[in-house]
Amino acid sequence: MQFDDFKTIISKYKVIFFDAFGVLKTYHGLIPGIEKTFAYLKDQNKDFYVLTNDASRSPDQLADSYHVLGLHDVVPQCIISSGMLAREYLELKVNHGTVAYLGTANSAHYIETAGLKTLSISQLDLNTISEVNALVMLDDEGFDWNTDLNKTVNLLRKRNIPVIVANTDATYPVSQNRLAIAIGGVAQMLETVVGKQFIRFGKPDAQMFIFAYEHIRSPSTVTKKDILMVGDTLHTDILGGNKFGLDTALVLTGNTQAEDAEIRIRSTGIIPTYVCESAVID
Repeated sequence: MQFDDFKTIISKYKVIFFDAFGVLKTYHGLIPGIEKTFAYLKDQNKDFYVLTNDASRSPDQLADSYHVLGLHDVVPQCIISSGMLAREYLELKVNHGTVAYLGTANSAHYIETAGLKTLSISQLDLNTISEVNALVMLDDEGFDWNTDLNKTVNLLRKRNIPVIVANTDATYPVSQNRLAIAIGGVAQMLETVVGKQFIRFGKPDAQMFIFAYEHIRSPSTVTKKDILMVGDTLHTDILGGNKFGLDTALVLTGNTQAEDAEIRIRSTGIIPTYVCESAVID
């Protein structure tokens, strides 16, 4: 399989959308050399944003996670997370009462900044749920997978409330050979159990790309033809970018490996505009 040169590709675009995990970093830390890419983007005065399905932390905390690793060019203003879309929905649709959540206290930031009262499922009393007007699924940590998931099922049986899933990912890698179930996978299971359809935010849904497009610093001078979506996963990053009308670059440093990239592209029918070994500029 022939690979495209990443530097040559990004020179054609005004704005670059990056996925986070598998493109900029992995469970080992930063992709080696990725800081060179951001130095080039700054030197060429190109705009960039990180589009992530990670709703476990606020944009400030997500940016700090890059700073700790030595990448200081990723600042809160350039992070677009699925949690931000969930917050916008809550601001528009749930204007009173309590919002229960599955996740960590850090992930609850997105609900609290919408001005709503939050309540962890672990603290929920099923005998006093009349004020619970929504449930948000934010992260796969911060709750007991037995007690609290059973409690969630019974909450949804008793209360007809919207359920917002702020991370559509079903799994995520924790090592080279191991996966963990993400909150999107938990949501799929609960939908089957309670027989209801949840509201999802994150790639590949169009809302994520619309939201990111609206947050470009100079939207009046940028069209979709000026934006490149860079990702490592066909079913989220590349499919979402393709559906929104963006050119896409699949990199082979994360979920899609070089040895099976061609087979996956052929079997899924999800065709990136470019395929690159990584998002690193040599």
